[in-house]
Amino acid sequence: MIGNKTFPFAFCGQMLKPELFGKILESAPDAIVVVNSAGLIEFVSHRITTLLGYNPEELIGSGVELLLPERFRDTHQAHRHYYERAAQPRPMGIDLELYALRKDGSELPVEISLSPVHDGERLLVAAAIRDVTERKRVLSELTIARESADRANQTKSRFLATASHDLRQPLQTLALLNGTLRRVITDSTAAEAIAQEGQAIEAMSKLLNALLDISKLESGAIRPDPTDFKVASLFEELRTEFATLAASKGLELRIHAAAQRVHSDPALVGQILRNLVSNAIKYTRAGWVELRADARTPDVCVEVVDTGIGIPSEQLPYIYDEFYQIGVSSNSTREGYGLGLSIVQRLVRLLGLRLEVRSEVGRGSTFALQLPPGNGKLATTRSGAAVQAQVSRGTASHCVLLVDDDPGVRNATKLLLKVEGFRVLPAGSFDEAVQQLRSCSEHSSIDLLITDYHLPNGKTGLDVIAAAREVAGDQLTAILITGDTSAMIRDLKPDPRIRLASKPVKAEELLASIKALVTS
Repeated sequence: MIGNKTFPFAFCGQMLKPELFGKILESAPDAIVVVNSAGLIEFVSHRITTLLGYNPEELIGSGVELLLPERFRDTHQAHRHYYERAAQPRPMGIDLELYALRKDGSELPVEISLSPVHDGERLLVAAAIRDVTERKRVLSELTIARESADRANQTKSRFLATASHDLRQPLQTLALLNGTLRRVITDSTAAEAIAQEGQAIEAMSKLLNALLDISKLESGAIRPDPTDFKVASLFEELRTEFATLAASKGLELRIHAAAQRVHSDPALVGQILRNLVSNAIKYTRAGWVELRADARTPDVCVEVVDTGIGIPSEQLPYIYDEFYQIGVSSNSTREGYGLGLSIVQRLVRLLGLRLEVRSEVGRGSTFALQLPPGNGKLATTRSGAAVQAQVSRGTASHCVLLVDDDPGVRNATKLLLKVEGFRVLPAGSFDEAVQQLRSCSEHSSIDLLITDYHLPNGKTGLDVIAAAREVAGDQLTAILITGDTSAMIRDLKPDPRIRLASKPVKAEELLASIKALVTS
């Protein structure tokens, strides 16, 4: 009964008794309030008592605005009249924060659903009022947790960027000093010690790179940049990079030309395949390592196949674990660190790809990477091959402006360049670089700029390059060196007169790049 009216309710063809209809309304989990066109309350379920503290009898005949905070009452009357003109079941105040006013004057966050009820020619509106305090609390906690996670990820990203830069700095110094010593030492015993030192530095560099790669993948600092690219182009890069290593072990490196185009991140796919090919060569004592592509299915299957030692079936579940190596005990001499496949697994997940492995002990292994076919504009793959070149000595007529805020790296680079015959103008900051430029412009010109990317006071190597080109002209070439491997560095706008080098840079690689730029 609503007011003094009884409304029949049909259920399975039978008319419900008013008493049963009332029980159904009272059993609803929400408080039910029925309002007439004048905004007066004609019915209230007993759930209103636990929700707002009123007895139903107190509200009958009162204006519905009594249940609203003062600040909502004027606008609610306008909304009520608007609803009557187009009455239909719907939530009230979509995307609005709704509150009801308790009898004690406190406010309660609510969700309200409206439904029209026709009593002959009269229009009544039934409002179901639900307490959403708990839901808002949970949402608030989720928001706080998400913001906390975002801050944690940002902190991780900052830490990784700093660690990547700071940890590579001493390795960069060691690599350059080692390269300098190799050029000035003639004693055979000392030369052998320096060569072994160089191998240790390279091993340290590989381990650091692998650990930082895993950390960046775990923190979400690496974001894919998918595009179409040719499989053949990537295969040729891998041929250039691994042919010498395979030959040094007496292995045949078989790379079959592939005409397929695929759609993914070419740099990250390249990293996956480099780890797989490197592993295949490492675990193959005789025979061959093969790289091939097959497009018999909608996807393109790129396979790395070897005739190596194979993987026992019981060890297959563990090959992606960090520091796990097949057949190598924890206290024995290790070739590598067992991080390559761990990085591969994370990259595969990041790119949403599928990687399968088949292996037989004593007969070799096959790693099959499924890549989606290409469907758009081609991109140029970014080479990961190291520059190998014989470097002729420079002359004092070649002037190099060297900018690095780390004294160790700066002095080691300066020493290497001086041994090679270059004239070096060192600077530890953007301001010092500008001073060197001004001084140099009065007497001579610089032929090349070598600069670290991250510099003090928020400046970068790009700022130095821009300032140097204002003095020396737009054709000035530069080498931009960085230990930062974040997406920010990867997405730098290409410049044919700038070479990007990642720390730690080997002395031979740095000198090869210098030769190519000063003689071009």
